[in-house]
Amino acid sequence: MTVDPTLAALSDTLFSVTVALYSLAVVAFCAQLAFGRRPARTRELVGAGAPVDRSPGGLPGGPASDDPRRAAAEPGRRWGLIAMGLTLLGVATHVAVLVTRGTAAGRLPWGNMYEFATAVVLVATVAFVVLALRAPGLRHIGVFVLAPVVVAMVLIGLFLYTDDGPLVAALRSYWLAIHVTTAILGFGIFFVSGIASVLYLVRSRHEARVAAGTVPAAEDGPAAGFGIARRLPSAEALDRMAHRTAVFGFPVWTFAVIAGAIWAESAWGRFWGWDPKETWAFIAWVVYAAYLHARTTAGWRGRPAAWVNIAGLAVMVFNLLYVNMVSTGLHSYAGLGK
Repeated sequence: MTVDPTLAALSDTLFSVTVALYSLAVVAFCAQLAFGRRPARTRELVGAGAPVDRSPGGLPGGPASDDPRRAAAEPGRRWGLIAMGLTLLGVATHVAVLVTRGTAAGRLPWGNMYEFATAVVLVATVAFVVLALRAPGLRHIGVFVLAPVVVAMVLIGLFLYTDDGPLVAALRSYWLAIHVTTAILGFGIFFVSGIASVLYLVRSRHEARVAAGTVPAAEDGPAAGFGIARRLPSAEALDRMAHRTAVFGFPVWTFAVIAGAIWAESAWGRFWGWDPKETWAFIAWVVYAAYLHARTTAGWRGRPAAWVNIAGLAVMVFNLLYVNMVSTGLHSYAGLGK
């Protein structure tokens, strides 16, 4: 099957446009943090049962109608809206990257590492956009999601790019649409969940210091020079975000592992062979199962559970990069365009 060079070139151009739009969104999210002001609250969220104000987006710490500093926060909100607009434009061009690339070759656009990683980053960005639209308070974490997205896109373009072309013989199966698609969805969702857990650790440490009286609760107090932790959503909201996204991604990843085993039986005559890719996919499944269990286990809630979730993200990244690019196995064809 021949490849349409015009559409293939358009896909490459759209990739660069997407990186530019996401980069501008990062700048706008930074401006939101710099010029915005987290509205005052009646009481800092410290422990279970503590009173807390809620924003229109359903997150603690939102603007109150009688907040005298609301006008001062307007520049931050405007920058937040600009950042979300740029992110949405970036998502549109990001989708177009994969659509034009797949159309050019007449196949699904995730037949190699370049396409797979590009699709994973798209899912992560879409997951953040959906959460931010449902709960506007989460826009404060936009820079911490979009900055890794930009870095990932740049690295993908530099080190994983391969020319568009037909699928290798091993991938010419309807299972590509089932197994690889669900793996992309699971990875992208876990990416957002892991970032939420990292920010939860930062925010929960700040709240613990406020509770201990080592730092002032007011944003404009003497220790407000490094105010990133102060402007994040509450630890409770970040923990809830990390948990809910992991709950959503876990069954998707479970199905991806099962579908991969079924495809392996069809292609290689066995369901499981402890290939490096299979092994690390299973390890990731175990880690996320442990995280979900830890969230319901006394003594593991909160920070210990968050560390398990972060470990899960590290395993996923290791599986994507090291296992695909360095180790050898039956999944080697999924590497750098091989």
